[in-house]
Amino acid sequence: MNKNAKTLTPKLVVKLWIAFVLLVLLMGVSYIGITSYFANMHHQETAQKLNANVAQHVIEEKFNDDSPFLEDGSVNTSLFADLMHDMMAVNRGIEVYLLNNKGAILYSVVLDPNDDNAKKSIDLDPITTFLQAKGKKFVLGDDPRNAGKQKIFSVAPYDIDGHKGYIYIILAGKHFQEVSSTLLGQYFAKLGLGYFLLTMIFTALIGLLAIWFLTKNLRLITGTVRRFSEGDLSARIENPENSDISIFAKSFNKMADTITGNIKKMESVDLLRRELIANVSHDLRTPLAILKGYIETLQMKKDTLSEEEKQEYLEITHSNVDKLSKLINQLFEYSKLEAEQVTPIKEPFSITELSHDLIAKFKVLADKKQIELKIDHAEQNSIVFADVSLVERALQNLIENAIKYTNSNGKVTMTLVKKSDNIEINITDTGSGIPVNEQPYIFDRFKQIDKNTKTEGSGLGLAIVKKIMELHDTTITVLSKPKEGSSFIFSLPAYQK
Repeated sequence: MNKNAKTLTPKLVVKLWIAFVLLVLLMGVSYIGITSYFANMHHQETAQKLNANVAQHVIEEKFNDDSPFLEDGSVNTSLFADLMHDMMAVNRGIEVYLLNNKGAILYSVVLDPNDDNAKKSIDLDPITTFLQAKGKKFVLGDDPRNAGKQKIFSVAPYDIDGHKGYIYIILAGKHFQEVSSTLLGQYFAKLGLGYFLLTMIFTALIGLLAIWFLTKNLRLITGTVRRFSEGDLSARIENPENSDISIFAKSFNKMADTITGNIKKMESVDLLRRELIANVSHDLRTPLAILKGYIETLQMKKDTLSEEEKQEYLEITHSNVDKLSKLINQLFEYSKLEAEQVTPIKEPFSITELSHDLIAKFKVLADKKQIELKIDHAEQNSIVFADVSLVERALQNLIENAIKYTNSNGKVTMTLVKKSDNIEINITDTGSGIPVNEQPYIFDRFKQIDKNTKTEGSGLGLAIVKKIMELHDTTITVLSKPKEGSSFIFSLPAYQK
């Protein structure tokens, strides 16, 4: 784990270095390519403008005394041979072509008739553009020796002995191109080597500073993460909103808070689990011991016990079996609620009718204890939107709890009142009440209010009620004073038709 943590930052730095170097090299190659292109264009434009009038000088100097055509109309090849000899003595890159007025090539010393790449005619559009601009505009024309390629040129029109056309001179011929390409390649090779060395030096310096600066916050975050992973649960990234990667910093702090909260929750759950085991063991032990005692008595004294005693023992045994069954059912019910395995199925139903049914159900038990059990303010039929089975379970626990803690000649009253968009349910008793210091804890499972006077029960009834209220996004409130009774109040949303 420590090894991975230590190698995390260097691996990232290496990747940043590689990306940075590749980016700089790509920029360098692009720079050299763009520079060579525009440098070549600048060189050609300069050469064309300097030699824009060469074709006109050829016509003026050579064609005044000698005609480029013989008497039979054929081309004076000897004249062109002398012309090319003189011009190549000055510049071996020049190529001279004689064109007719349609652009067809009539003759050139350098043109090989058997060359398949050679052109037979020249496009006149560049020539027209060049002449209209009087050589002041950079124009590329056809290269007669390389079909599909264009080069700088000089051109001038002639009208001699009834022959019209153009003297077309390529200023950067094939020989010039070969020499220029060799020299240009050597130049850019030297330029590229020098640029590469300078790039490496500046990349090393700038990259070192840039990567150090860019990864500063990441190193701080990595250190905080490492501390957290090593057990320092209080480790947090300070001022995450000021970080260059604030989203990551805030996410880590939120994650750390969640993990810490979950750990505390797990510790709390573990504590409650141990308490649950202890309380369940205690609550199960008592009825089991009673069951065992009476069953053993029945087995040992079955021949000496009277029928009345046997019936009494069996009733006691049956009563304790009911207690065990009820406790186990409540444990199962609470464990499902605690594990969030219960999903409420909400639907509209009459809370008034449900309340009347529950009052009727507990009427026998209340009468047995001489307790008045009634429902108030139920004239109007109140419809709520909730899970009917869960609400019934909660009301049943509350009514049963109220009867349990109310003395003879007392009262247990259920009240239904519509308040705004909710129906408020209030279950009030005239029992012994709950001490003020105990009221915040009465919904905890197995919470004993008074160990000396505790009424018989499992201690899960109110805990189940609280979980059911949470599933309905509501809360339950208790109002109580010792020796004056208690009121349990909660609200459910009224059904909106």
